[in-house]
Amino acid sequence: MEQSEVVAAREVIVVGVDGSEPSKQALRWAEFLAHATGSTIEAVIVWGRPYGYGMGSLGWGALPEGWDPAMDADKVLQETIDQVFGTQRPAGLTTASVQGGEAQQLLQLSRGCRMLIVGSRGHGGFAGLLLGSVSSACAEHSNCPVLVVHGDMPVPMPAPGANGSGDH
Repeated sequence: MEQSEVVAAREVIVVGVDGSEPSKQALRWAEFLAHATGSTIEAVIVWGRPYGYGMGSLGWGALPEGWDPAMDADKVLQETIDQVFGTQRPAGLTTASVQGGEAQQLLQLSRGCRMLIVGSRGHGGFAGLLLGSVSSACAEHSNCPVLVVHGDMPVPMPAPGANGSGDH
């Protein structure tokens, strides 16, 4: 392969966040891996209109007046980041709240990135399945490495001196 054919990955780790425990663990792993690879983190929440939205005339009910799903999604994203990192947020952490299908948006946002990290199960789905539909679709169709975080295994601690300062 010639040098001109090599495409450098964006030094960004995209993390799918939905407020669930698996997505919180995905953020913890992202912090560890971002430090290890010199990358930044983009925490992403994807929201969609509830099933039946706009079908009030069919008797399915309308959304509560003044309800803003985008604002609610952003609130969940910020609260999740606060719960995981508190005031010690990773350097360069960015956030995004986007509308659409979860897997489709995560795949699009992670195109050309260092890595995509998702929890194995988020909110929704059927308990007991090994992978949720979003994590499965991301693992199947991503063009960058995907880490699907299972369980609550602690994130490894960096080796002493790994940050270049020699002290911990």
